[in-house]
Amino acid sequence: MSDRIKIILVVVIGALLLLGADSLYIVKQTEQAIVLQFGDPVRVVKDAGLKIKIPFIQKVVFYDNRLLNLDPPAQEVVLNDKKRLDVDSFTRYKIVDPLRFYKTVRTELQARSKLEEIVNSSVRKILGRITLQELLSQKRTQIMADISSAVKTDAEQIGVSVADVRIRRADLPVEVLQAINARMKAERERDAKEFRATGQQEAQKIRAEAEKERAVIIAEAEKQAQIIRGQGDQQAITIWNNAAGVDTNFYAFYRSLEAYKKSLANKDDTSLVLAPDSEFFEYFSKTGK
Repeated sequence: MSDRIKIILVVVIGALLLLGADSLYIVKQTEQAIVLQFGDPVRVVKDAGLKIKIPFIQKVVFYDNRLLNLDPPAQEVVLNDKKRLDVDSFTRYKIVDPLRFYKTVRTELQARSKLEEIVNSSVRKILGRITLQELLSQKRTQIMADISSAVKTDAEQIGVSVADVRIRRADLPVEVLQAINARMKAERERDAKEFRATGQQEAQKIRAEAEKERAVIIAEAEKQAQIIRGQGDQQAITIWNNAAGVDTNFYAFYRSLEAYKKSLANKDDTSLVLAPDSEFFEYFSKTGK
């Protein structure tokens, strides 16, 4: 066999291998495929396995056939009562019509972008009809069902079946939360001032009542003391009068002793000049017999 024939055989074998490689493709269990001929879809392949196509003329586009997740960024939504919320949602979807999917969005990346627009639009439209109170009430289940229904209807136009749409979280915007916190703080401070003023007013009232009761008690005590003191003085005078009537000499002697006690107990440098025979020294000059 000449070298030329060998070269031809190698070329033919290489061409056959190349044709064979380009005419075969594998569809995995997690995939579905569309066979394109000159850019136009000719058939849809959903069964897994080894498949055949026309080499170089036909190409294959693969799409995932599993349940996929879409987690778009949170968006701001204005409710019917003019309340604003940052709504964070997620969606589970599946490509069920590869042919329509290819004709409308072509790639999964573009499909995710389109589906994100559909979800955000449905969320804004449905939530724009309700109030914050309704969103927080038992109507929440029906609201989520309405959002899912709207998304499913629009998603069918791109060959996608939406399994579920959920709102993970709905929060007030940061600036609104700050304004609410500032208002709540101001309200609490105002309440605290009112409570403090009320407490001070009550304290003054209690102190005034206590001072009033104290003055009344002291006045009543002084009154009773004066009455008792007067009664005691009266009794003392009566006793002295009775004692003086019984023994006038003893009473005179006792009064003289009291005078001596008060006069001689004076610690000042005061001098008394009295005659020895004065009445003041009457009992000094007398001796017992």
